[in-house]
Amino acid sequence: MFGSLNKTKLIKNDLKGIAKLMYQDVSDDTWDQENLTKRNLDFTIESIRYIDAYTKRLSTTQMGRELLKNHFDNFVVRIGAYIGEVIKRNINQDYKWYEYDSVYHFSSALDEVHRGIKTETVLYSKKRDRVIMPLAVVAQHLEGNPAHADFLEYVEEAIKQNS
Repeated sequence: MFGSLNKTKLIKNDLKGIAKLMYQDVSDDTWDQENLTKRNLDFTIESIRYIDAYTKRLSTTQMGRELLKNHFDNFVVRIGAYIGEVIKRNINQDYKWYEYDSVYHFSSALDEVHRGIKTETVLYSKKRDRVIMPLAVVAQHLEGNPAHADFLEYVEEAIKQNS
């Protein structure tokens, strides 16, 4: 409601580099080394299957749960950035990464929407005045309250709704 009254400048926060960390900065775990590769994580819709398998491992193993507990925001940003880049590349519209607060003050698209983590970044289309929040979806999923069966379902739905 009040977002559109205070037109401010949008602040970009490109997460493309962070998305690449999903395969560039991999743990020593054998599964991670074999599956979280540049070849497998090629920003296609199909590559989300690897992200789903990875996040399932994080939430179902003791080591994964401990890592999530200690580094929750880092996992949300990396996984969310990757998922967002897949969505962005497959929508082929004018969506760009912006800081949540700058979009909130620029547009009414975020009225009544709460961020998933403290330093939220969103995909925003100025032309369409629409927001996609992959980091919030990832945060909700990793907290055990998923809105979708898996990330593949979310990605396919987001692409369909925004294409």
